[in-house]
Amino acid sequence: MPPDAPTPARPTPPKLDPVRVPIREEPPAQRTEDFRPILRGYTREEAVLEAKRCIRCRRPWCVEACPITQDCREYIVQIAEGNFDEAARVTVRDDPLANTLCKVCYRYCEDSCVISKKGIPIAIRHLKRAALEHGKGDLVYVPSRPTGQRVAVVGAGPAGLMAAWELGLRGYGVTVYEAEPEPGGLLRTIPAYRMSEEDLDADRARFRDLDVTFVTDHRVGTDGSAVELLREGYAAVLLAVGTPSHRELGLPGETREGVLPALSFLREARAGRPLPLGKQIVVVGGGDVAMDSVRTALRLSPGAEVTLVYRRGREEMPADAEEVHEAEQESVRFLFRRAPVGLVGLSQIEGLVVRSVELGPPDESGRRQPVPVPGSEETIPCDTLIVAVGQKADLDGLGTGLDLALAPQGWPEGRGPGFATGVEGVYAVGGRSVVHAMGAASEAAQAIDAYLCARRGSAPGPRPDPFGGPEPTRLPKGYTAPIRKRK
Repeated sequence: MPPDAPTPARPTPPKLDPVRVPIREEPPAQRTEDFRPILRGYTREEAVLEAKRCIRCRRPWCVEACPITQDCREYIVQIAEGNFDEAARVTVRDDPLANTLCKVCYRYCEDSCVISKKGIPIAIRHLKRAALEHGKGDLVYVPSRPTGQRVAVVGAGPAGLMAAWELGLRGYGVTVYEAEPEPGGLLRTIPAYRMSEEDLDADRARFRDLDVTFVTDHRVGTDGSAVELLREGYAAVLLAVGTPSHRELGLPGETREGVLPALSFLREARAGRPLPLGKQIVVVGGGDVAMDSVRTALRLSPGAEVTLVYRRGREEMPADAEEVHEAEQESVRFLFRRAPVGLVGLSQIEGLVVRSVELGPPDESGRRQPVPVPGSEETIPCDTLIVAVGQKADLDGLGTGLDLALAPQGWPEGRGPGFATGVEGVYAVGGRSVVHAMGAASEAAQAIDAYLCARRGSAPGPRPDPFGGPEPTRLPKGYTAPIRKRK
């Protein structure tokens, strides 16, 4: 450039617009008639307008907050310019469960959007949906040259699917063992008004050219342990068993008729099988499974009175705020700061006895613990009680010597680097949400790759381009460090 040439002006960033393009939804009175999707997707024009609100931060806070480092900043830029095909490619490049996550992700990216300091954050999750609905997202993943090594993944939930993708892209053969008849894990308990069967099918279809084999109706533990998989010739094993078993209230009579575990209830409802529900339904719990349960019960039992009982206050509920708001719109009754202490009825549930509680000082975890209020018992009449007080893993038969750690929410994980267990070549991982499980599984898959590369005498590399391009996947410009926010 000549010495007297003027210095080029920096591009002026878009002016901050604090007002989000509204996300349309079905009216509450109509949406409880069936399992139709509640939120409607943006039109192309709406998506472009919303994407143009992005101020294109030099540091991609939204990407740093994403457990799978989805380059949401880039697909938003592409949508703002009307390039929906490229936006879809960017979305699917970083996220093998893109159709699923654009419906059910907790939107940690939006929590870190700087626009939230002045207004409503960019509708990042909804823009991901727009990219897939208006762009070409039916792409197919391309594997690298085969390594000649095969890895077993136990569990076909979000963590298992993410690990299979990471390893399949790197040229490993992967066999995924799943105890249920279909892959998906706890994704198959999510009601259809949030995520359809077609969403999961579209995500799985992109795997078709990877050397990934699904073996369903096969429970590792009953049909063989993790160590036995190594003996069968697998070079490594990843346990991604999740938390498929429900926790009980621990009250006498919990097995009587009309008392339903939430996960079983949601699986049956999702599969379209008939369920014996009454007209006075109580759900105990405060998480997303409890929200799914109350809203599913409303749809399956028209005219029923549905009550949610939670032992803390609304501000302490771990459920997604959007789900709580929608449940309130649908006339779910909330009873906060009530703890179950007894069941009423002989062979059939007739009522739930609860006691009021106050929140005491925080414990070691920082959470305030409920303290019973003497003499405050009351009975809530019910002919159906759905228990949604948490899940746990089923570790029977997985093998000895694994030295697994149990996360507070119940899933098992390895204590070593990259989630390695006490048995060489065996790893274990999980997460408290779909995207957190995927992020942890990605880390574990990279650790498995490094372990197997060392055995082959080669150096591990970054994730290859999922579409067979010459350049590996890279973090976006300006990325510094992950923002670890936990729900």
